[in-house]
Amino acid sequence: MTTQNYKNHVRLSIPWHFVTGGLILAVLIGSIVNLVHSSGDNLYSASLLVVISLILISVFLFTRSFALRVQDRAIRAEENFRHFVLTGKPLDKQLRLGQIIALRFASDEEMPALAIKAVAEKLRPRQIKQLIQHWRPDYYRV
Repeated sequence: MTTQNYKNHVRLSIPWHFVTGGLILAVLIGSIVNLVHSSGDNLYSASLLVVISLILISVFLFTRSFALRVQDRAIRAEENFRHFVLTGKPLDKQLRLGQIIALRFASDEEMPALAIKAVAEKLRPRQIKQLIQHWRPDYYRV
């Protein structure tokens, strides 16, 4: 496995993001084409296929968003605890979730200072990640 850094830390799952997502999109397009070309006899079943396709898309999107929310909550708790262990104080309440998620990549040595700087300068997550000198990889989040 290559060493993780700012340039390669984004991870996509080919089977989930591209294959499954692409197939669901193809089913939606096919069902719409089928509905447009359907006769009165099979209008109900063609409409039902479009509805099923829309349900598949919502399941695909919500499954991903729910999992990310759980990961975000876990990261917030972990980083708050890490900051408390390092400094004896919880993270500043002004830090936004995106900033906290970006701080997880900072080493223990630079995390407290970066947290203060992120609040003071209202840094975006991308800016925080670019300021990190010693990258702490996270291979679990997809």
